[in-house]
Amino acid sequence: MTFRQFVVNNVLRNKRLYAAYFLSSMFTVLIFFTFAVFAFHPALNGDGINPKAIYGMGVAGGIIYLFSLFFVLYSMSSFLQSRKKEFGLLMLQGMSMRQIRMMVFLENMLIGVLATVVGILLGLLFAKAILLIAENILIIEQALHFYFPLLAILITFVSFLLLFLFISFFVTFFLRSKKLTELIKGSTKPKTEPKASLLLTFIAGLFLLVGYVTALYVKGVFVVYAMLPVIVVVTIGTYLLFTQLSVFIIGRLKKRKQIFWSKTNMLLLSDLSFRMKDNARTFFMVAIISTVAFSAIGTLFGFQTYLTGGVKEANPYTFSYTPNDDDGKSKKPEDVEAIERVLEENKIDASRATAHLKYYDIGRDREVLIASESMYNTFADLLDKKQVQIEEGKAMVVKENFAMISDPSMQVDLIDKPLKLKNGEEIQPTREMNSIVLPEMQAYYVVSNEDYKQLPKPLYETEQIFWKAAPGQEDAVIQAGLTLSEQIPPYKFQAIDASIYTINKSYGPILFIGLFIGIVFFVSAGSFLYFRLYSDLDEDKVKFKSIAKLGLTEKELGKVINRQTGLLFFAPIIVALLHGAVALTALSHLFDYNLVKESSMVLGGFLLIQIVYFILVRFLYIKQIKSAL
Repeated sequence: MTFRQFVVNNVLRNKRLYAAYFLSSMFTVLIFFTFAVFAFHPALNGDGINPKAIYGMGVAGGIIYLFSLFFVLYSMSSFLQSRKKEFGLLMLQGMSMRQIRMMVFLENMLIGVLATVVGILLGLLFAKAILLIAENILIIEQALHFYFPLLAILITFVSFLLLFLFISFFVTFFLRSKKLTELIKGSTKPKTEPKASLLLTFIAGLFLLVGYVTALYVKGVFVVYAMLPVIVVVTIGTYLLFTQLSVFIIGRLKKRKQIFWSKTNMLLLSDLSFRMKDNARTFFMVAIISTVAFSAIGTLFGFQTYLTGGVKEANPYTFSYTPNDDDGKSKKPEDVEAIERVLEENKIDASRATAHLKYYDIGRDREVLIASESMYNTFADLLDKKQVQIEEGKAMVVKENFAMISDPSMQVDLIDKPLKLKNGEEIQPTREMNSIVLPEMQAYYVVSNEDYKQLPKPLYETEQIFWKAAPGQEDAVIQAGLTLSEQIPPYKFQAIDASIYTINKSYGPILFIGLFIGIVFFVSAGSFLYFRLYSDLDEDKVKFKSIAKLGLTEKELGKVINRQTGLLFFAPIIVALLHGAVALTALSHLFDYNLVKESSMVLGGFLLIQIVYFILVRFLYIKQIKSAL
């Protein structure tokens, strides 16, 4: 058997550990290749997408590439740590350290080349499906047809070939200083039980508490100022949580005999106590990486909802037109005719209403809109909202219910301000309502039709015309809005659906990029946990085999393994979910916009993925343990 054959057989014999290394590397290649396919797609080289989006995709590809370097280095170091004893036995058989380094170099290059080739082939296989998804997310006029991405293949292959070449050289130096006695002992060296510092344990809890309270307490622009200090404090607190606080809690549980001596808790807590030193670094990295993934995707998703949903909620009408010129007198009926013509050409069924808005002086240099009951009900009917009835001599205060356009200084005291009629009588506001019906961003009054006629001369008045399209005409409405936006000045005309379409078109690539990077981070975090679990597999086989001889039943074995793997997989993820929830709550405070729905969708989606991943890995792990019993 030649040396190269020996290397290939070594890879096949260690396929259990190399499988995770190979699959994770292949996934990063697949993601990088997907970005390359987008970046060099012919449809994206013209006017179909903003050049800044292409630049962003290039930056994202660089981030994925650098993270892949870090991830593969970590994976390879974990793999080598588990093979110390194997290297020691090979040296006893006469293999030199130079030959071992060459063996590791060739093994890593073999896996790297295979992962690169398979990742590219899978990318080609699923390229059309991914392009179809991107076509809907990116919102471009041209179809992203399938093409043979020769340049993307070359860049991906060369980039990852260099990456694995660098890592292969690096890991050979990692083995340079290992002594034979150290290699032979491998992971059998006795582990000392870690001790927790009371001071550092207190600091861990204090830092996390201070970081959370600060993030949840600050609002508005102060969120930006507090962001960096909170990140630093929470990061330090997270590290101390796993290295100190968790060790302290396990130690306290071991001292409580009722808990420690109950069923299989002795085995679980003792194992956790001795492994916490090895697990702490992995837990910390997984928690931080997962937090970055949760926060990045949640922020992008929430910000898009804030932009689009907020604009739609604040502007419920399909089209709005202000016929007044700057002097407030001249009219442009040809614009209205153009709008009606475009609606007809696009076969859009829309209702039309005109608002004559009159503003009055209420003192303290404040101007407020006063609307009649009939005008309010006309627009409420247009939006399918509840109509109102106002008694003579009374008034209702209407407040917009969307914080994005709120101005509290103009809304705080209208309920306490009576309205004066031209005959000297006063109308007292008696109730308030939160609603967006009339095109007014501040609070305003609604009075009965009879009282409206008795109002004094207004300070000024404006006129606006609105169209509300029937549901089910979204594409035609967007096209009509884009057409009219080119014909009528933006300060006179607004097409809300076309505006949202434009926002999504600009924001889609950013969301698409962030989603892919977040998924890469999250999958990598899961792979870290996989390596941490399987690096101790041989030791666990011996341990459980010995315990089984003492009478551990198969049911008890399953319970112990479930708890151990459950803590390994979900302890850092739960911490990351808490970090992510706090971060997204702080984001909602920054924009004063409720992101509970978006946060729940993002965090719940990642938790579901983690549960599925846990079930799969747990099944394979139990299968390996039972095979040794």
